[in-house]
Amino acid sequence: MGGTKTYTMKKFLVILISVVVVGLALFLYYHYFFVFGKGVKAGELNYVVKKGYIFKTYEGKLIQSGIRSKAPGTIQSYEFEFSISDEAVAQKLMVNGGKMVQLHYNEYIAPVAWRGYSAFVVDSIISISEMPK
Repeated sequence: MGGTKTYTMKKFLVILISVVVVGLALFLYYHYFFVFGKGVKAGELNYVVKKGYIFKTYEGKLIQSGIRSKAPGTIQSYEFEFSISDEAVAQKLMVNGGKMVQLHYNEYIAPVAWRGYSAFVVDSIISISEMPK
């Protein structure tokens, strides 16, 4: 009798541990690696910098002009902060600060340290042009 009970308990523990491991793996995948959205942002490239304590990642900021504001008669600027996954893309953006750019990005639920500080990760440049005068 005791052997059947022990076998049933071991089987239950194996199934429970398996469910927890699979559940944790699915959560981690969804939270950190699932592409939640894709899009394009356009604006003036403010800066691109390589920084980090352990993982050196490329980070940048795009300034998008806007006309909506909480205070009447003012113009509000929208900032798009992003990480860059490809070093070649980052190098090209580094030498084009202050220009109008269109960037394609992937949006994740949360950032991971080796991918960058932002949940928005730029993976390609659509266009670069001079600022209108």
